[in-house]
Amino acid sequence: MTTPAVTAFFDDATKTVSYVVADPVTNSCAVVDSLLDFDIASGRTDTTSVDGLIAFVKKAGFKVEWIIDTHVHADHLTAAPYVKAQLGGRTAIGEHIVEVQKAFSEVFNEGQSFHTNGSQFDHLFADGEEYMLGGIESRAIHTPGHTPACMVHLIGDAAFVGDTLFMPDFGTARCDFPGGDASELYRSIHKIYALPDITRLFTCHDYKAPGRDQYAWESSVAEQKRKNIHASEAVTEAEFVKMRVARDATLSMPQLIIPSVQVNMRAGNLPEPESNGKRYLKVPLNAL
Repeated sequence: MTTPAVTAFFDDATKTVSYVVADPVTNSCAVVDSLLDFDIASGRTDTTSVDGLIAFVKKAGFKVEWIIDTHVHADHLTAAPYVKAQLGGRTAIGEHIVEVQKAFSEVFNEGQSFHTNGSQFDHLFADGEEYMLGGIESRAIHTPGHTPACMVHLIGDAAFVGDTLFMPDFGTARCDFPGGDASELYRSIHKIYALPDITRLFTCHDYKAPGRDQYAWESSVAEQKRKNIHASEAVTEAEFVKMRVARDATLSMPQLIIPSVQVNMRAGNLPEPESNGKRYLKVPLNAL
């Protein structure tokens, strides 16, 4: 497999990792899981974090082909439209985004003006769809469980797993959002485990497990199979589901879930301005 150059950008506020994935031969690249800064107290957005990523792409002379979100994030806002405006490229997500849009359009009472067909994105990836990043063969793999629309993107020997897996010492993603399912997540993880052991795995978040001094976001299929504290090869589906359901019951909602989902299901576009020219996000009461 071809080895793409992977550069990570870590946001300490949300513990999010964004990536620039480049073909070193053609200088084509993809931006994976970009981040728009958001201050929940003031409702202000900012581009400081993603501007660093954009400056890196420009300095390297890369040409952006894809701007990919691995799923509809519940803990940060995507900067995909801003990246596209600055660098070009096509925004993309998995085709099951329509299920997420339908579920959350009801939560936020979006009405008929909000389209639940994924048309806000330039491209919707199908499960198993093959595509190219420059000269690097790539493939989208549907990995539901955390959300219905989660996808792993295998680009050469590097797989971008979103929230499906964290670092081995931190485990796996929660499954209690609308459309989440612990059994599906277990089976999705084993899709990843079916990849070659040497495949590099890049996570979307790291929360620095107890006892670890440094943040980290790269592991391998072999390492995850041996060491993942929630889902090593030795763990059965029944054991995983029991653990995941019990653990999820103890978790509070992510701090940014309400603004994040409303923006991310729109491909990063903010809601349309109202009659006074201002944009608003809704806060549904007792709904999540």
